[in-house]
Amino acid sequence: MKLLKLKNLHLSISLFIVIPAALIYGLYPGVSLPWLFDFEVTSPDLYNVFRAIMGLYLAFSIVWYLGIVKPALWKSATILNIAFMGGLGSGRVLSLILDGIPSPAFALGLVGEWVLAFFALYQFRKFKADGKTSE
Repeated sequence: MKLLKLKNLHLSISLFIVIPAALIYGLYPGVSLPWLFDFEVTSPDLYNVFRAIMGLYLAFSIVWYLGIVKPALWKSATILNIAFMGGLGSGRVLSLILDGIPSPAFALGLVGEWVLAFFALYQFRKFKADGKTSE
């Protein structure tokens, strides 16, 4: 059982971080974004974008959750986790190059996303090599 918990750690951490982020971005973007990021949401299009981001984040979270509770989906959920975190991290690196240094919160996000992407890759290789992806 302990091995199973360690096997799912990257997915659990991602759920713990991404679900609140999704809700912050999408439930009340007109309230949360100005408070957190000094960013005013002033048009239906901006509301639409942030609620779409919420939906996307929650959809990814559902797949990660299914990867935890249904071992047959663990491999797919882990690959998706690598792509999601690596994609966010890559976008932040591009922004760092093109736009300059972000606020500490976003810099921490960059580090966290890359750590999770590489940890998920490590988990994928470790449990695939051990033949334990179907526990």
